[in-house]
Amino acid sequence: MWGLFFEPFQLGYMRRALAEVVILGVLGGVVGVHVLLRRLAFLTEVVQHTVFPGIAIAFALDQSLLAGALVAGIVAIILYTFGARRVDSNALMALLISTFFALGVVVVSRRTGYQSDLTALLFGRILSVDQRELLDTLVIGVVSVVLLVVLHKELVLRAFDPLGSEAMGYPTIALDLVVNVVVMLTVVAAVRAVGTVLVVAFIVTPAATARLLCRRITPMMIVAAALGALGGWLGLVVSYEGSIHHGWRLASGATIVLVLTAGFLLVAAGRAVAVRVRRPQMAMAPA
Repeated sequence: MWGLFFEPFQLGYMRRALAEVVILGVLGGVVGVHVLLRRLAFLTEVVQHTVFPGIAIAFALDQSLLAGALVAGIVAIILYTFGARRVDSNALMALLISTFFALGVVVVSRRTGYQSDLTALLFGRILSVDQRELLDTLVIGVVSVVLLVVLHKELVLRAFDPLGSEAMGYPTIALDLVVNVVVMLTVVAAVRAVGTVLVVAFIVTPAATARLLCRRITPMMIVAAALGALGGWLGLVVSYEGSIHHGWRLASGATIVLVLTAGFLLVAAGRAVAVRVRRPQMAMAPA
């Protein structure tokens, strides 16, 4: 049984993939808590689509995908952060998604055999992660987590009491921009491994699961990070076992997402059962 969980990682490419998903799981879990506190889940969806043209252009020019994603992500975040103060934020996000994603598809479609290229960009190739990409992800993860730790008190106050933080003189635009940039960096770090379609699951799902288990912010972040890393590990194991030993050909990135979702559903079901059991006991308790 233990061999089932550790055998796949005797291979070099599987070890690199494991390191990548563990870093992304930890990063996504911590960032995801801030995303849920601020109700920015749709912004994550926006960013994951708006980085697509940058990746597509870099891919077409045979340049760094990370650099292309960063440029497109920065442009999108600046447009959203300042534009949302002047127009309806939901309409702005829909406009950014459709425009940027369409631009990316147009760029990719000009290449011969663009369908396979488009598939790789949309769904990622986590088993092809190399040492350079792994180092990039680690650097982005460290920078993002350090920013969130240093500004933890201010960001939490901004999430729970926006008007109060503004009245107390905190730089609200700067704080909003920090969170948006960290979300963008997380998406950029994950997009090469899991693609632009699946990256939102690494941010939202572990945090949503942790929110069912914890009431305080710091424990919630720790649990979300642990769940993200564990889900990545188990997803790789399931994908390897199904593809190599059973011929199921399970895509690694998508399998990880399904494992994370299954964990959320199990915790949600367990919580619902616990509430049902506790309710009659509370009703029978003496006053």
